Amino acid sequence: MKKHLLGILCLLLIGCLPALSQKSDTLSITLENVAYPYPVKFLPVHAEGQDLRMAYMDVPAAGRANGRTVMLFHGKNFGGYYWTATIKALREKGFRVLVPDQIGFGKSSKPFIQYSFHQLASWNKKLLDTLGIQKASVLGHSMGGMLATRFALLYPDKTEKLLLENPIGLEDYRTFVPYVTTAQQYQTELKSNAASIKKYYQSSYFTIWKPEYEELVRIAAGVTNSADYPRWAKVAAMTFTMIYEQPVFYEFQNIKVPTVLFIGKEDKTIVGKGLLSADQQAVHGQYRFLGKQIAARIPGAKLVEFDACGHIPHIEIPTEFLISLTGAL
Repeated sequence: MKKHLLGILCLLLIGCLPALSQKSDTLSITLENVAYPYPVKFLPVHAEGQDLRMAYMDVPAAGRANGRTVMLFHGKNFGGYYWTATIKALREKGFRVLVPDQIGFGKSSKPFIQYSFHQLASWNKKLLDTLGIQKASVLGHSMGGMLATRFALLYPDKTEKLLLENPIGLEDYRTFVPYVTTAQQYQTELKSNAASIKKYYQSSYFTIWKPEYEELVRIAAGVTNSADYPRWAKVAAMTFTMIYEQPVFYEFQNIKVPTVLFIGKEDKTIVGKGLLSADQQAVHGQYRFLGKQIAARIPGAKLVEFDACGHIPHIEIPTEFLISLTGAL
């Protein structure tokens, strides 16, 4: 009898081994087990009958403060964690740095709601108002660039400067990317894993892959092992629909605040790129041309271009980017 029980116990333990090995790589969908570089606080917000939490870092200036604030908007596949070097450089120059995780991203709540750039912008205004910040320079990367553009259009009096780092939305994707429903995109998101995420990051974000970029993959892939990943995937699909259906492309000429575009010229990002043929991909997402075209449409805009750099200048060429950023500020 004892041998029988022992055998069953061994089988149970062996059966648990894959789960245990997966668990070490698993991250929660609100990234509780991801260390952010500075303390994280939460702003309570409300939407569609749901009480939500918007995570943010509020980082004071190091040394003598200059009385100015910079707010950093992350891209779709990221959260506040990837701004570490940017925050450090800005606070050393005397800036207060505010780094929100947008609702649906990072450490913030992942609700099923009607996502819109207008709503996200209003929550960021609420964050500024709650903290008593009258005006901020807003730096938006990738999807954060679309959001920053909407924020500046809605709240020019709150926007000291608009700083766009390889923003998406420089084209109207609806005019050339085939439409997919949120439900279809959800099925695509569910297929993500560590290998597919790394392949995408290597081909889409950087000109040369470096070992330090593995941490970005670890975080993005870690949530795919979570039991709650279907919720993350559904929210990712909903925000994909937001990007596709809510262009800012036709409104750049309406921007009324000082604007600087920072463009890695090797970037070829297209939202929905996988839905296009190779020939179509070659025509669109060419940031070496898009940066110039959009800068020409924004009144008084300045353009800073980086050679041999892809979608994330603040990570791929941090020194050059940060010199340009602090100079623009």
